[in-house]
Amino acid sequence: MDRAQWDAIARCARGEELAETPVALIVDSPWIPGHVGVSTIDYMTLPDVWLRSNLAVEAEFPDVAFLPGFWAEMGMAAEPSGFGCRVSFSADKTPAIRPVGADFSALRGLRAPDPRREGLMPLVLAFYRHVEPRVKDAGRVIPMVAARGPLALAAHVMGVTDFLLGLKLDAAAAHEFLAVTTTVVRTWLEAQAEVLSDVRGILVLDDIAGFLSPEDYQEFAHPYLKRVFDAFPGAVKMFHNDTNNPASYPFLSDLGIHLFNFTHLQPMAKVRELVGPAIVLVGNVAPLDVLVKGSPELVVAQARACLQSHPGRRGLILSAGGGTSPGTPADSIRALARAARAP
Repeated sequence: MDRAQWDAIARCARGEELAETPVALIVDSPWIPGHVGVSTIDYMTLPDVWLRSNLAVEAEFPDVAFLPGFWAEMGMAAEPSGFGCRVSFSADKTPAIRPVGADFSALRGLRAPDPRREGLMPLVLAFYRHVEPRVKDAGRVIPMVAARGPLALAAHVMGVTDFLLGLKLDAAAAHEFLAVTTTVVRTWLEAQAEVLSDVRGILVLDDIAGFLSPEDYQEFAHPYLKRVFDAFPGAVKMFHNDTNNPASYPFLSDLGIHLFNFTHLQPMAKVRELVGPAIVLVGNVAPLDVLVKGSPELVVAQARACLQSHPGRRGLILSAGGGTSPGTPADSIRALARAARAP
């Protein structure tokens, strides 16, 4: 994104009302390579391909801010690779991660891998060091860094089913391992911010927090998410969780987040009521059924319905109810931006 787009996001986060509702989309390797017609492996590993691809989508959609913006990532593989998870790369889809598969008791005493030295994370850091000067030369900024959250990381290491079972069968060991994954998430964000020159925000993505009951969320998710967000005072803080479970919503303000990207399956008005007035809602047009499969006219209609269901422009960024799905066509993104400009 450019500086003006970031400034608009930051102003929203501070509670300001803008003249027009901003439009933003979370985009990364599932969507960009296919949209511009390049190999996913090339996109992730070749700086020239990555830079051309990101600049191309920014030029194609000047009215849309892409979050976190010039994201150097390897799908969900970077953090789990530090724990020894096997990663399989493909030319036409994001990497697959094979869980280690251990239960919590087998992970007792495990140290947190160092993002600056272990797994794929140092390669991402080196990539950022190499590309940021070229991003700046193109008149763009990398103002936000991203990481999978503590529960998402734990579930990728263990497997989702084993992780969720383990929470109920061995709570003490679960807490011990979640403390480890929380350390990795925090230090991974810090390491990225160290190699970039102008980081002003963080994005934490953790859908697994939405798999829990309100009681389990408060015990196993909230304290660890809060440790991550509390480590970045002064930053614009964004949380992504697009599972269809509002159990966490009443507690999100305590995380200190500014932006929340959630599922299209939850009505905008209900989400606003549950999260309170301070958090900026980032949503919630259906990413697959509307943005991928729908006509531009349907996109406009759904987007305007979202705008009308929210009490005013303050505290709202029009977006997908989740990340941008593979295959999302250009016409749908243009229609989303057009809807936000309409009176």
